[in-house]
Amino acid sequence: MKNNRRNFIRQLSGVAGAGILTTTPINAIAKIIKKDDTSQINDENNPFTISILQTTDVHCQLHPHDELFWENEKAVFRKTGGYAHLATYLKKERKKNPNTFLIDSGDMFQGSELSTKTTGKAILPILDALGYNLYLPGNWEVIYGKKVMQTLLGSLNAPKVCANMYHDLGNGNKGELIFPPYYIWHINGVKIGFLGYTDHLVPLRQSPNYSKGILYTKPEENLAHFVDVLRNQEKCTSVLIVAHLGLSQQIYLANLKECEGVDYILGGDTHERVRTPIQCQYAKVVEPGAFGSFVGKLNLTIQNGKVIKEDYCLDEIDTKQYQASKEIETIIKNNEEPFHEDIYKLAGYSTIPLYRYFVIENPIDTMVLDAMNWGLPQIDIVLSNGFRFCPPRTTPDHTGNIPITNGYIFDMLPVDSQIRTGTVTGKQIQVWLEKELNNVFAKNASERFGGWVIKFKGMRITFNAFGENGKRVQEIMINGFPIDATKNYTICACEREGDPADMVCRIKGASNVKTTENTLHSLLKSYLAVHSPVTPTPQMNAKVLDASQNLLTQISGVDYTFR
Repeated sequence: MKNNRRNFIRQLSGVAGAGILTTTPINAIAKIIKKDDTSQINDENNPFTISILQTTDVHCQLHPHDELFWENEKAVFRKTGGYAHLATYLKKERKKNPNTFLIDSGDMFQGSELSTKTTGKAILPILDALGYNLYLPGNWEVIYGKKVMQTLLGSLNAPKVCANMYHDLGNGNKGELIFPPYYIWHINGVKIGFLGYTDHLVPLRQSPNYSKGILYTKPEENLAHFVDVLRNQEKCTSVLIVAHLGLSQQIYLANLKECEGVDYILGGDTHERVRTPIQCQYAKVVEPGAFGSFVGKLNLTIQNGKVIKEDYCLDEIDTKQYQASKEIETIIKNNEEPFHEDIYKLAGYSTIPLYRYFVIENPIDTMVLDAMNWGLPQIDIVLSNGFRFCPPRTTPDHTGNIPITNGYIFDMLPVDSQIRTGTVTGKQIQVWLEKELNNVFAKNASERFGGWVIKFKGMRITFNAFGENGKRVQEIMINGFPIDATKNYTICACEREGDPADMVCRIKGASNVKTTENTLHSLLKSYLAVHSPVTPTPQMNAKVLDASQNLLTQISGVDYTFR
């Protein structure tokens, strides 16, 4: 316990390494960073406003990119994001209000070719230069393993929090917390408490090997205790949860008695764009999109130690409105230079916009499935996970088509997994489909995973998204014929490191399981070399009967629309 407290105090004091690939002049960074002024004390009778800014799920998208907006029932695209443009936004916000606190709630080190080839190190100097005040590890921070995660986060200048990641001592024995559970911001004589929780379902949702050595617990197991510490012992004016649980899980948590005393959950993971806070029984919930396209801004006006006014908005990082910071552009350019040739090497073209935002089917997933089906034509059903990461690509080049580079293949598929094949029965497929659909549409929000509907080719289904658990699927056709519960079917999907030898894409008990020499990247590159330009139009392999085919969120029952 003494060691845990000593580490906690050390981190609060700002003692952390700064692993930097590129040396940046101090005066250049000083133009970007605006440190907290914790020495200024206001007259208690005078109200003052603090601004809490949040990014999340940037997934190493360093540059401006096309972004999809849903307006008037159709997709609209604009250029947003890029860390250099974000830096300009932050500089303006800090100038408007020196009482500004910047957090990132996870998925900082996974999602691009540069991050993969440097195991996340290339992102460190960028984050430090932007002057973040607090970090939470997301579900993908473990992609390079526990030790690398600790090194990456430990190398950042700002503190880290997480109250539900423990050292695994073996045999289910829980050690100390890997990171301090909370952080207190002292500002103008008041305290703002930040309590961190990340996704406890990581070992199930992702390759089990990624999180070896870590034990996760549900937030509600210790939430009430830490809220009590922050409210009643530390006398915090406001208590905020910094979360990476997914919007469904965050809404569920905000409705639990254990959350009493929490003002806001500043969430992440599912890339949702909450523009108006979702009022739950005990706390309000927000989530600020993904890829650096948005910043969530919570303003709290405080007087006599109490919050007397609050407002929240989602600020779009419009590249036309916020010019790029030259200092950040230089850091990015220097770190990207050794890998520049491969990142921007052309792999092929698409004739239609590529995106991955719809819950049921998308062009990116269709292209991946087409490539797998082309490379493994003997397989009955090809499967692909329902990911949501990867920003859209919609801008044509001089050919009139949309270029697909090696770097964009990494954006789509950051993990170049090998393809695993196996044989399952029709009955196994039926049971598995019902479970996968419940992961997305479960009535109880606590049962929903962060991913979307599983993607497939060779099989067509009709289903009710909001039907009864275990009875959602209405029809299954495989290669044009109704599914036979007793028949064997061949399937393939990406291999998940650490899965049992008889598992393919979370289907347990598969037979004849083999890991092929093909990887996702090699198949996609080979497919594009032969078929470019491609037109990966979704084929409605999964047809929903009780909702729109253009579902953009798994959230229902609350006042929220993805746009």
